[in-house]
Amino acid sequence: MNRSKAEASDRSKEAGADFLQLDTADAPPGGLTDWLTRRLREAVADGRLPVGSRLPAGRVLAAELGVSRGVVTDAYQRLAEEGQVVGRGRGGTVVVAAPAAPHRAPPAAEPPRPAPALFRADPDPEVFDLLRGTPARIDLTPGVPDLAAFPRAAWLRAERAVLDDLAASDLGYGDLRGTPALRRAVAHWLARNRGIRADPDEVLIVAGTAQALALLGRALGRAGIGEVAVEDPGSLGARQHLAHWLAATPPVPVDAEGIRVDALRATGAPAVLLTPAHQYPTGVVLGGDRRRELLRWAGEGGLVIEDDYDAEHRYDRPPVPALRAALPDRVCYAGSISKLLAPALRTGWLLVPDRLRDAVLDAKRFADLGNPVLPQLVLARLMESGDLDRHLRLLRRRHRRRRDAMIAAIRTHLPGATVHGAAAGLHLMLTLPEAPGRTDTELAAAALAEGVKVQPLSWHARLPYPPGLVLGYAAGSTAEIAEGLAVLGRLVRRSSSV
Repeated sequence: MNRSKAEASDRSKEAGADFLQLDTADAPPGGLTDWLTRRLREAVADGRLPVGSRLPAGRVLAAELGVSRGVVTDAYQRLAEEGQVVGRGRGGTVVVAAPAAPHRAPPAAEPPRPAPALFRADPDPEVFDLLRGTPARIDLTPGVPDLAAFPRAAWLRAERAVLDDLAASDLGYGDLRGTPALRRAVAHWLARNRGIRADPDEVLIVAGTAQALALLGRALGRAGIGEVAVEDPGSLGARQHLAHWLAATPPVPVDAEGIRVDALRATGAPAVLLTPAHQYPTGVVLGGDRRRELLRWAGEGGLVIEDDYDAEHRYDRPPVPALRAALPDRVCYAGSISKLLAPALRTGWLLVPDRLRDAVLDAKRFADLGNPVLPQLVLARLMESGDLDRHLRLLRRRHRRRRDAMIAAIRTHLPGATVHGAAAGLHLMLTLPEAPGRTDTELAAAALAEGVKVQPLSWHARLPYPPGLVLGYAAGSTAEIAEGLAVLGRLVRRSSSV
């Protein structure tokens, strides 16, 4: 064997493709085409090559395997004759059908697993994942903005502008606290819209309010604080996030003026989680006297975690300044873009007093090393250009129409219900007359069975409270809202007649 033939032989021994981990050493002598066809057919059958996936170009795969291009072409042609792939010119060779699965004897019967109890009175933390994943014809769950209104054109413009200006070095690991551009934009946004004066260096970019609560839970635990009081009724999801990290979340009743500070004092808890601008789920605003009483409690050593939930979405009342603006040394402030743009962006911000800052930064470092950089830069441009303000004005008009449609439908189909929190936000809370035949969790389960998704009020209350529902109106059309309320009205009448 001459030297060139020896080198070719050595190369063929090393030939192989990352694609399906193909190695020609596994092929029988003289059977390359049969071997490759079989391996491709097996990959289609077991799902490694799902329908819609594209096979490598024949010349590329032939070069990687060290075989003639004809071997790959013949294998592809056999699969095409079987109807499993099709050649689409420049679009390549695409998998279009999987072979029929061979008949197999059914596996031995396993004991049936109980279906998850979605509307239990005391739901597990996974309940929101289950509810989101459950299909429904009409979705009236709270906390979902109008996702169809996402400003795609403005986002694309901002993204192109960011990419045009981006240096290669900007694609490395970002600042743990968030990009300077977004921290500056958030500081300006909070000053304009929430009355908060903050230096950009005080802003920490987080993956939504959920991560803000997780970081605070870890930091407070390190500081020896194992108890954070919560509003009642109050967000089940927020309570679950805090409870994951802390020993206790004692409930504090909420009335028409917001959280009862006298009851907060009685718990002895050193910290409290609040939604003062638009209390969840009742929708009340923390009253002036109650606000001053709360600030006195904080000034005496208490710590407030302010979830600025739905603060920007208001229709029939003046704006309410954030608590953080009045007492920054005693208030941790959390906000996010989830209800303004989309939860999928997983972007929010957190401001904390100086004494907690290092512990929160440590928690963020070991959680994820910081949020993705590119979406931060795009969002910063949207905020600074005024596009986000324009989007908010559009949303307010649209949300007001849908809120009005829901109130009208409630008057028609649930005339005995009491509506709470209509002046702002993306949801309404309903309290219902006591129905002897059905709890609000049973009503929510019956509604889902008829294709309408809602949340029972009792999920969010541990103290005694009337039965009710929490209904989101931002994501549905006025026709869907009317149809969903008609279903709820029929179910309530049916249960009342039992």
